[in-house]
Amino acid sequence: MQAAESHIALLEQKREAVEEALLAHVNDACAGENSEVMGLAKQVLMAGGKRWRPILLLLSYKLAGGEDDSEVMPLALSFEMIHTATLVHDDINDGAKFRRNVPTLHERYDSPRALITGDYLFVEGFGLGGGYNQKIVRLIADCCARIASSELMQLKHIGNLATTPEDYYHIISGKTAGPFEAGCKAAAIVAGADTQMVDILGQFGLELGLAFQIVDDLLDLEGDERMGKPRGTDVIEGKMTLPLIHTLTLSHGEDRRRLSEIISHFHDGLWDELTTLLNRSGSLGYARTLVNNHLARAIDALFQFPESESRNALEWLTRQVMERNE
Repeated sequence: MQAAESHIALLEQKREAVEEALLAHVNDACAGENSEVMGLAKQVLMAGGKRWRPILLLLSYKLAGGEDDSEVMPLALSFEMIHTATLVHDDINDGAKFRRNVPTLHERYDSPRALITGDYLFVEGFGLGGGYNQKIVRLIADCCARIASSELMQLKHIGNLATTPEDYYHIISGKTAGPFEAGCKAAAIVAGADTQMVDILGQFGLELGLAFQIVDDLLDLEGDERMGKPRGTDVIEGKMTLPLIHTLTLSHGEDRRRLSEIISHFHDGLWDELTTLLNRSGSLGYARTLVNNHLARAIDALFQFPESESRNALEWLTRQVMERNE
């Protein structure tokens, strides 16, 4: 219990440092010539959230031998702003009404303003990341390019009942896991780590990101107030998540025909029937097993580093995703 409290205290310390730095950046921008657009961006940036990505960067930096958080903080903010930009654009594409339990930007205003705000957040993120060396700038650019490619692929697979697990992993590797991987690698580079250490931290971020996305898919199907959006949003939007793909793969005859109808014409009255089909195929358990496999590989990567406060905090954080999955 005492160890857990220590990890929580460290994570909270890092989160508060991120919040302070982010707010300072936002306030500076709000006082300048771009005050109107930053005023819109501020509503999304400062709307809460656990700040997973910047915290992971700060802890990875320390684990890789970094000593001064101020050296890596602009990079941490860069990844958080780019992530927020993708959320704004995703919400427009999906027609989402809520994000973190508050109305999305395009719902509060309109899609043109939300689109401009997302573009601005990308520019701000690149501006912060552009202060680092060419290797890191290339890493950020490649990460964002993969996000865009994965978004296009996801659009092609909306409502596509022939989507395979390989398609799914290609999408989430670019959209979710890729930024985790790139952030951890970039932080290690800033810390002056060697190539092997950079790659190991990248592997940790990749595995954690894959698990994180699959857990989100499970929570969408099972319902959880922490999602900040209504249960079943992904199903309604036609997104082919791993449990649905697995059930479609294993179902035959009448079960598959009915499942196809449910996915294609989903509404709240179909929850019990969908859950029955998911359980019959063991698809929720299958997804949980994959989550734990990814998290085990993430911890294996971590354990290639000597024990330290940062490693222990990252291990604890990884195990929290396991508990979130149970």
